[in-house]
Amino acid sequence: MSPDVDLTVRPPGHHILRDRFLAADTRLFEAVAARHWPGAGPVLPRLSRAANHGVLWFATAAALAATRSPTARRAATRGLASLALASATINTIGKRSIRRPRPLLDNVPLVRHLKRQPITTSFPSGHSASAAAFATGVALESRGWGAAVAPVAAAVALSRVYTGVHFPSDVLVGAALGVGAAYAVRGLAPTRDLLPPPGRPHAEAPALPDGEGLVVVASGGTATVDRVSALLDALPRAEAVECEPDDVRTELEKAATRARVLGVCGGDGAVNAAAEVALRHGLPLAVLPGGTRDHGARDLGVEDVRDLARAVRDGDAVRVDVGRFSSGDTEGVFLSMCSLGVYPQLASERERWSRLIGDRPADVLGAARVLRGDHHPLRARFQDRTRPLWLLFAGNGTYHRTGPVPGRRHHLADGLLDVRVVHGDGHPALRLLAAAATGPLRRSPLHAAIRVPRLHLDRIAPGTLLAYDGEVTEISGDLTLSKLPEALTVYQPRSTDS
Repeated sequence: MSPDVDLTVRPPGHHILRDRFLAADTRLFEAVAARHWPGAGPVLPRLSRAANHGVLWFATAAALAATRSPTARRAATRGLASLALASATINTIGKRSIRRPRPLLDNVPLVRHLKRQPITTSFPSGHSASAAAFATGVALESRGWGAAVAPVAAAVALSRVYTGVHFPSDVLVGAALGVGAAYAVRGLAPTRDLLPPPGRPHAEAPALPDGEGLVVVASGGTATVDRVSALLDALPRAEAVECEPDDVRTELEKAATRARVLGVCGGDGAVNAAAEVALRHGLPLAVLPGGTRDHGARDLGVEDVRDLARAVRDGDAVRVDVGRFSSGDTEGVFLSMCSLGVYPQLASERERWSRLIGDRPADVLGAARVLRGDHHPLRARFQDRTRPLWLLFAGNGTYHRTGPVPGRRHHLADGLLDVRVVHGDGHPALRLLAAAATGPLRRSPLHAAIRVPRLHLDRIAPGTLLAYDGEVTEISGDLTLSKLPEALTVYQPRSTDS
């Protein structure tokens, strides 16, 4: 049989349907080429060039990050991740699957031509895929920012037909692939709306439409002052008191005598002091983030002024657990965490590097840097055994991340302490690095994790440092960690999307 005979079985009308589709695609391309688009001449070709190699979207992501809005930063990160997946898919699979030639430029006005014509195959459009992926990724994280980016993405997609480098079907398929890439990224890293609903019991709290009755004590620099000023713009009848860090507790006590709602703007230490004062006076607490880490505010879903103002206006609040520690005559509370051993240094190093290299690599690097110092293990009686402890971390509620420096809490009223321990004699290098690099703590012989409502340690050496919510105190002898279940009412917005 002759090798030139094609025995491929195709459905009836296969060639007819294909030819009709290609003809319709070509007619639509020519219609766009022939149409006069007012104002598009100087804009669309430049926009198309700006999107080369994703430059336009990297610049947009940088602009979003520069707003200092946590939501905008998450949106920018998700947009870039979606773009990366879409670009990889197009360049490794899409362009090699269907080698479609580029459109002829005969009917495209010369003024629209790109200075450098692409030499890759036409199907699908990589520019359209990247634009759709970035815009969809941003929108999945923040509808507001997505609405701002979408028109630019649509214009980039249109520009590919307008300049004559793609057929309309190339653009449509590319855009569809881009949208799919964004949803694939969301499947790997869920957006906040896909996380399990928070298990924090809602509480009765005063609704203050104009802020009357809210007294906010602010401690910090220019950024804190700016945030409080923005809060007063949103809640004009609220009262603000600015003070130095050393005067926070004194001013909070004064504010509590005249406030219906006690507010605080500052770091974790200031929030801790406000929680203790609010507990003692039976007041609900409004937390405006103003520090470096802002663990408590972040886990409550309060990321900026708009979140807090919306919650205070609507009276949206939840009851949260409060952690408590006592050691001899020393006692206090914590909203986020407390720790013994090398954790304070480890957390500081992680915070320094995580924004540059990511959380898990920062854990490993932070542990390595801490180990360069001269440290000795803490010895304490823990779980009926006296043992050396390099690190003991106790979180107020369950943290959903592995490693010795946990990440986020979705439930602030679960009644549990999340305890993480790195134990053993000898040099701590292997143990701390293993704790930083490995997966679930329960699987390692070098470290352990338990979740309990109460924890007791004894035989702690005098002068041992206990870090809690950004503060440090000395303890000795016995240490008891416990929970005050649902003891504090804190304002929390029902929705944190912006």
